[in-house]
Amino acid sequence: MLGENHSLVNEFPKYQDLIAKLSADDEKFAADTRRYNALDEEIRNLELDGAPIDDEAMHQLKHDRAELKDILYQRLITEK
Repeated sequence: MLGENHSLVNEFPKYQDLIAKLSADDEKFAADTRRYNALDEEIRNLELDGAPIDDEAMHQLKHDRAELKDILYQRLITEK
């Protein structure tokens, strides 16, 4: 669905407290989370504006978001 919010907390609501803790305590996790959420916001805005970029560029943004999501998820499950 276009314009859907895929922020880290929305994607992993059961890890909301852990996301907040790691974001406060671990600068690498916090930086990756900020980058992930910024990418998600950029993608959402582009989708809502009719995707004024080419398909390859949009695919790359979504790929980068997915890679970061995987990295962050792995960190969440190891800290659990």
